[in-house]
This record gives sequence, C-alpha cells and structure tokens, in this order.
Amino acid sequence: MSINLFDLTGKTALITGGVHGLGMAMAKGLGQAGAKIVVNDLSQAALDNALAEYKSVGLEAYGYVFNVCDEQAVIANIAKIEAEVGPIDILVNNAGIIKRTPIVDMTVEDFTAVITVDLISPFIVSKNVAKGMIQRGGGKIINICSMMSELGRDSVSAYAAAKGGLKMLTKNMATEWAKFNIQTNGIGPGYFATSQTAPIRVDGHPFNEFIISRTPAARWGDPEDLQGAAIFLSSKASDFVNGHILYVDGGILATIGKPSNE
Repeated sequence: MSINLFDLTGKTALITGGVHGLGMAMAKGLGQAGAKIVVNDLSQAALDNALAEYKSVGLEAYGYVFNVCDEQAVIANIAKIEAEVGPIDILVNNAGIIKRTPIVDMTVEDFTAVITVDLISPFIVSKNVAKGMIQRGGGKIINICSMMSELGRDSVSAYAAAKGGLKMLTKNMATEWAKFNIQTNGIGPGYFATSQTAPIRVDGHPFNEFIISRTPAARWGDPEDLQGAAIFLSSKASDFVNGHILYVDGGILATIGKPSNE
C-alpha cells in the first residue's frame, strides 16, 4: 500500500527545460517511478542529447521544441503532447535563467528577461496545463523555486524577485485549484553538485568552503537528492499537500550558520 502511493505508472509528466542538470535528475526520478517523460527546450540538438540519455537508462521520453514564454507556442505544444503522448498529469516548471549583475548595473531589459522566464513562464504553462487538469478532475503542478525564494544574495536581484514571486504564485495556484483536486507545490533546491558548479567545487575554493561550512549536512547536494521530493509531490502520497515549498537544501534555511570561532 505505502509503495503504491509513490507509483507513477501510466502518468505523463512534462518537465520544462528538463534536458540537463537538476531538471534531468528530477525527470529521471519521475521516469523511474513509472511516468512517461516529456521535456522541452529551445534547441533540437539539446533535446536529442537528452532523449538519448533518457533512452540509455531505459526511460520512455519525448521532446518538444518550444519557448515557455510564448503563450501561443505553449498552447499549441500542450495540445500536441496530449494528442501524441497523453494528458499531462504532472507539470514541473523547471525552466529558468539567472543573470548575476549588481542592481545598479543591471539593465531593465536583463531584469525583465529573468522575470519573464522564471516567473511569467510558470504562469503561462501552468494556466494552460491546469485547464485540462480541471476537466479531468486532478493533477500535480510543481514549481521549482529556490532558497532565493526566502533569502537575498549579492548580484541576483532579478532571480530572487522572480523566485520569491514564484513562491507566492505557487500558494495562489494552490488556493484557486485545490478544489479541482490539483495539488500545486514547490521545490526549493539548495546548492547542488552539477556540471555548472564543478569549477568551484574544489578544495580551497572560497565558495566551496563557504557552502560546506554553511550547510549543516556539510556537503553539496547530489542531483539525485531531488528525486524523492519530486516523486512525492507528483504522487498520491501528496494528495492533501497544497501550497507547500519543500526545501531540499541540507538544512541551510534551518540555521543562522556556525559562529566564526567554531
């Protein structure tokens, strides 16, 4: 009984931007729990590489090229996915960008670009996927938030503004759609060992030392550490969980940090 609560067999999951990194790790977890995987990207080459990776580990996966910020493209591709693969039971709004620029130096255009991808696109994709979920009587939506949904940090003002907004959008989606048996929640990753962080995850690098000392678990997260959270929030096990942000951060947000003399 308890194992069946996490079984995603027969479900179709759309993971936006799920072609590498944390998005791919979460998609693999959902696939291993039984779901059919659908990912999107702006690049056909990136999709082809991702689909080859999913196939190599025995997962059923499909790829579509479209821009999550273009509502007409989103609507058209949702229709294609549901006609060709199946109704979207699980949506993971994972696509995102970051621009590291001090506020006084950041252009309005760059700030707007981050807000558009990281906050407006989850609104666009969710509202259009949710219409089908409402008609079918349920679904799961997971917004990929961040520790920057709770904390500020130098040079990431647009990202923090977007992720803080996404936290509240998640809560409002839950408020509006829970009555339709749609559970809307978020995952807030901490600092993870990915190809992007490899250059700074070396002994002696100041940021590496900072993350290890700042994290109660005393390590970087492994991308697979996100899979349990993604499966839980996609499965029957979370049918009465709504509007929650699950931080997978090794305990960073739980503590003020170690004193300097420790």
